[in-house]
Amino acid sequence: MDALIAKAGPSKPRKYSNGQKRSSRPSGPDATVASIARRTHLPKSLELPEDDLPKTHPADTKVSSRFLQSRLSRQHIQKQHALLARKDAELLLPDVPGGLEVEGELERTWKVGQEDITNEIGLETAKSRRDVKLDGGDYNLRWTRNGRHLAIAGKAGHVATFDWQTGNVLAELQLRETVRDVTFLHDYTMFAVAQKKYVYIYDANGVELHRLSSHIDANRLEFLPYHYLLVSVGNTGYLKYQDTSTGQVITEQRTKMGACATMCQNPHNAVVNLGHQHGSVTLWVPNMPKPVVQLQAHLGPVTGLAVDSKSEGRYLASTGLDSKVKIWDARNWGKCVKEWQPIGSGSGGIVEWSGRGLLAFSRGRKVNVYASNTLLDGSAKPPSLYMSHHLPTQSSSIRFQPFEDVLAVGHAAGFSTMIVPGAGEPNPDSYEADIYETRGGRREREVRGLLDKLQPDMISVDTNFIGTVAPVVKRPYSEAAVSFSRLPRTERLHIQGRSDEPMEEDDEEDEDGEDQGASRPEKEKLKMRGKSKSMKRFLRKKRKNVIDPATVAIKAKMAAIKEQQEKRKQISEGNAEPERKGALSRFRKP
Repeated sequence: MDALIAKAGPSKPRKYSNGQKRSSRPSGPDATVASIARRTHLPKSLELPEDDLPKTHPADTKVSSRFLQSRLSRQHIQKQHALLARKDAELLLPDVPGGLEVEGELERTWKVGQEDITNEIGLETAKSRRDVKLDGGDYNLRWTRNGRHLAIAGKAGHVATFDWQTGNVLAELQLRETVRDVTFLHDYTMFAVAQKKYVYIYDANGVELHRLSSHIDANRLEFLPYHYLLVSVGNTGYLKYQDTSTGQVITEQRTKMGACATMCQNPHNAVVNLGHQHGSVTLWVPNMPKPVVQLQAHLGPVTGLAVDSKSEGRYLASTGLDSKVKIWDARNWGKCVKEWQPIGSGSGGIVEWSGRGLLAFSRGRKVNVYASNTLLDGSAKPPSLYMSHHLPTQSSSIRFQPFEDVLAVGHAAGFSTMIVPGAGEPNPDSYEADIYETRGGRREREVRGLLDKLQPDMISVDTNFIGTVAPVVKRPYSEAAVSFSRLPRTERLHIQGRSDEPMEEDDEEDEDGEDQGASRPEKEKLKMRGKSKSMKRFLRKKRKNVIDPATVAIKAKMAAIKEQQEKRKQISEGNAEPERKGALSRFRKP
């Protein structure tokens, strides 16, 4: 109809026999639309109900050009149709996600195998169930943000990236050295690999782009998409942030806790969580040299960390060699929300949260998925088991595919995928991560991301501090009486909080004439520590035997000043007569 309206023009006026003109334009807001309305009609799906029709029409305004009038009318009608279509689309969103449901009380969901699920679901979803056999050692996996591309990295040096929907291999490398971890950068066109000594960045075709020499012996990699920061931690114990858009190393923080092999990020506030060998978990931000939170989570080394994205980064799951799984609340780190010991032999394990709050735990050759409604119920009972799957060999990495009900598990014989109904978010936000992203859309998103890139200083545990007003600083002095610049240095240091010693007050005598300051305890003399202090003391002793003309002149000047002060003191006491100066004093004999 829009094309028909665009091509149709106003009909010409006709003349009657009496010479009067009769216009074919009927009474209405738009003559062009009304002239063809009798012979054309819209589909029922696009028709507007009478209640939803606009009360005011742009054609009611006085517009001289008929072509402009028709264009405004079409735009107004299209806008109204778009509003109604958006309301209908909101009604189509599923309120309740999918999942496994049992019919009787004796049945259990964890007894349902992958073969039973693939036989009951559609063919496209069943294709996600795969078992890929490779000989590259223990494999680590990483998905892109939209879940379309997958990167695998074997410990023996086999690295590959491919499109999960089409199955096309994009890049495949045989590095012939140890590879510890892999991660995508802002999109699938670049990915970083933590190799034996350095971290390397490759493009989508497997061509080496950069060698990050500052990242040495890295064990884990993470990428912060909103800040364009690549984070690494390894055997050196240094946590390093590097800006991938400018190539600048933002900061290098020394954890002072030895080698680290467990790291994850909080997608809500971009805070990096580290698990250490002595059982503690620390939270780091790039603008602070010390961890903002330090928690003693386990009795042994921490082997797995994961943050729940459904709860906006509120809950943290951790596992350790003490064979326990714990869930912590970010609002109260001192209390453990849930703690249990999974059934089975072995120690350690790794964990991962899904988009809908399911928790996957893998240890040895078994993968368990726990239901979300029993993880945070506050009871002391272990959570109910939702699904279980056995692997051919010991697992090394688990990753949920975003927006899909797929869990990828990497092990020594390759990697396998299992279908977990209800794990993925069914309503993705295309502005954040578009599943059907085209080449043009990817370029636009990359440019928009660089323009909206956040600064590293904005990373904080409390995300609500941005936009708030700073509190008024209460100063202990009166500005009207004495300004800050006129105060003594000791008082200014005490006000600024840079003085470790309390301010000394003037000694006052009480009524009995006793000195109150005598009862104060003596201050402990601080000992000089550090190489710089001893070096200064050595140089000071060495300079005593050096004869400097400037020093001799200063000493002579200070001696003359002291002599004048002594003479004035004797004159004031009456022991000496003041020197008389007159016109003939120069002729007086000494």
